[in-house]
Formats: sequence, C-alpha cells, structure tokens
Amino acid sequence: MKKVLLRLRQRPAPIRLGAFILTLVGIWLPIAVPIYLLVDDSNLVTILTMVPLAIGFFVLLPIWNKYVYQQRQIFRHYGLERTRLNKVELVRGLAIGLITILILFSLEGLLGWLVWQKPNIFLLRVVLEGLITSLGVAFAEELFFRGWILDELQRDYTPPVVLWTDATIFAIAHFIKPLPEVIRTSPQFFGLLLLGLTLVWAKRGSRGRLGLPIGLHGGLVWGYYIINVGGLMKYSRQVPDWVTGVNDNPLAGVIGLVFLGGLALWMRGRAVKI
Repeated sequence: MKKVLLRLRQRPAPIRLGAFILTLVGIWLPIAVPIYLLVDDSNLVTILTMVPLAIGFFVLLPIWNKYVYQQRQIFRHYGLERTRLNKVELVRGLAIGLITILILFSLEGLLGWLVWQKPNIFLLRVVLEGLITSLGVAFAEELFFRGWILDELQRDYTPPVVLWTDATIFAIAHFIKPLPEVIRTSPQFFGLLLLGLTLVWAKRGSRGRLGLPIGLHGGLVWGYYIINVGGLMKYSRQVPDWVTGVNDNPLAGVIGLVFLGGLALWMRGRAVKI
C-alpha cells in the first residue's frame, strides 16, 4: 500500500485528486447508505451524512500527505497557521463579507427592490446560529478547495491554470444535485465561479494563509443566513429576477454579481501586489 501511495506522487493531479476522493467516498458510503435508506427527514439526512464525510476528510488528509508526500503539519502547509495575523485576517474577512451583504440588501431596500420585515424568529438566535454555521461551512470548504485541491493543482500547473481550475471545480461541486435542481439553479454558476476566483485571490494576497478566505466566505454566508432565515425581507418584484437574483439568490442576479465583482477586484489587487 505504501508503494502504491508513493507512486501516486508521480501521477498527474487529476489522478491524485480522483484517488483521494474515491478513497474518501469508499469510507463514507457504508455509513451514508443506511442513513439515506432509513431516515425520512431530508434535513436530518444531510446532517447525519455530511458530518461523517467531513470527519473522514480531516482524518484521511494527514494520512494521505504522510505517505504520498512525506509531509507533516499538513494543515499548516495548507494555510491554517496558528498566528495572530491569520486570526486577524479571519475576523477581517468575516467583517468584509458580512458588511458586503448588508450593504447589498440595504441598497436594494433604498431602491425599492425589497421590503424590510420584522424577524419571524428571535433574531439573536439567528445571528449566533448563522455565525456558527457559516464558519463551519467556510472552514470545511476552504480547507477542501483552497487548501487540498489548490495545493494538488499547484504541484502540476501554472498559476493562471490553477486559479481557473480551482474556481471551476468549486462552482461545479455545488451543482452535484438532481438534474431538475441543476437547471433551476443554473444562473448561480457564474456567481459561484466568481466567488471561487475571489477566494483564491484572497489566499494568494495573504501569502498562502487561509484566515482571510475562511472569514470572507463565512461572512458572506453569515449575512445571507441572517437575512434569509430571519425572514427580514421580501422582494417587491419591481425589477426582474435576473437583476436581484434568480430564485432569490443574490449570486444569480446582476446586482449580486456587481458587488461580488468589486470584491473580486479588491482581492485580485492584493494578490498582484504579493
């Protein structure tokens, strides 16, 4: 087995990525299949299946790097540094992401594109739940996409190829769902692609640290979670959905892409200076 893993080091990035994912899925499926068959609540199914998948990823990753690359402290290599600067960048990214979402919806409110409403549940609870959820999602996804996958791609390809490939994989991964749902949510693809580019630039502009990408990703999710789950607004339908967001998703609308584009240019500018 060790010899097989060592030989993987010499294989192209797509083969290495595929081997890791197949191994992870092979470990996860015996746990996930019974859950899908026995549990009816879709939300509970998601929780019960995603948690072991995340745990499997965190356990398998150090083993993979130990035997394929003979690397230790792999999480630090991916950008999870225990430094004050990384923590500051995490908080800064969280603030930038949250403020971006709040300004976006505030502008739509001023333009009359949405109507603000009283929260339908206790708002402080939504804020705290949103913070925990968004940081968990951002941590897992950034370690996966801007940590492991980005590192594997960088071993084989030039920076521009790595940038676009990583962002494309990120966008496609969010469309692993039934075909009708893919079609319904397809306008989100370009927003996800732009977000993927932004987060790669955020990491490059931080000299490889993951604090800023995690914070930025988490802040955007957090802001949307507060407004959406809290029921703080509804669209007035004064403009077409393609302006505010198809399926009420800001990533699938012109105004959301404009804001995200500005964020992308900011992160790209930081990356270019490094």
